[in-house]
Amino acid sequence: MRHGPTPIPVDSSWIRSVTYASDATLTVRFRTGAVYRYFTVPRSIVEGFLMAPSKGAFFTHRIRSAFPHTQVVVPPRRS
Repeated sequence: MRHGPTPIPVDSSWIRSVTYASDATLTVRFRTGAVYRYFTVPRSIVEGFLMAPSKGAFFTHRIRSAFPHTQVVVPPRRS
C-alpha cells in the first residue's frame, strides 16, 4: 500500500498543517477546516514558510496569490 506525504503541523493561529508532495503541490489545512492545494510551489518557498516566524504573514505575502490553487475542502458553516 502506498501512502502520501505526511502533514507537517504548523505553529500558527490560522494554519493547522501543510503537506508538500514531490510534484511541487502544497496542501494547506486551515484551522477553519478549509483545505487548499497550491501548485508549482518551489521547495525553497516551502522551506521559507516553515522557518518563518509568522506563518500567516509568509503565506499571505509569498504563497496565497502567487501560485495557481484550488479549494479542495470547504469548511462547515457555523450556525
